[in-house]
Amino acid sequence: MPKPTITESQCQAARVAGILYFLTALIAPIGLLYVPGKLIVTGDAAATAERIRSSEWLLRLGIGAELVPQIIGIFVVLSLFRLFKPVDEKQAVLMLILGGLISIPIMFLSVLNEIAALILVSGADYLSVFNRSQLDALAYLFLRLHGQGLVLASIFWGLWLFPFGILVIRSGFIPCVLGYLLMIAGVGYVASSFTTLLLPQYAGLVGQIAMVLYFGELPIIFWLLIWGTRLKPYPAPAPI
Repeated sequence: MPKPTITESQCQAARVAGILYFLTALIAPIGLLYVPGKLIVTGDAAATAERIRSSEWLLRLGIGAELVPQIIGIFVVLSLFRLFKPVDEKQAVLMLILGGLISIPIMFLSVLNEIAALILVSGADYLSVFNRSQLDALAYLFLRLHGQGLVLASIFWGLWLFPFGILVIRSGFIPCVLGYLLMIAGVGYVASSFTTLLLPQYAGLVGQIAMVLYFGELPIIFWLLIWGTRLKPYPAPAPI
């Protein structure tokens, strides 16, 4: 079987995508998991607001840890588009739309809710028309809305993995098993998101299963980071 043709431009795109994808995976959990776990007391608006007041820097860290990966993510998707466009342009465009043009704007808008929560607990004079309990409840509401924004974004974190997986399988220069793992991870994201929105009574059970499926996205990150840097362009076949 002849080797697939891969250009120097594609090799460079793989290297850039691997480094940036890894940085995204390294930073994002701080804002998505660590900070909410430290600040949000489920069902207790007063305790949550008090934690924010005493550790405002932590919420600001979380905001930064969400925004920076989204900015980096723009360049990850663009690099992957450059890598896979010669493989299948239609699937590459679909990957670009689902992975960058939809989910990233949702995340930026969702972060506004965290900023609103910061403002509400700031003690600004113009908020004096509300009492402390009302401000705490509103801050908690905005944090909950931020969480729902993450659920919406997660739909597209899953959907973009399907064209991504197809491109990996068809590429010929990346092990096809990584493409199947990407689609398995995509199923996890989509199933968890829709269950949370439509069948919340089953969200816990489906979420536990989905957490296992999410790991299907990790191998491609490490492949691009480690083996992607070793990709060498194959010469195009000589004309007959």
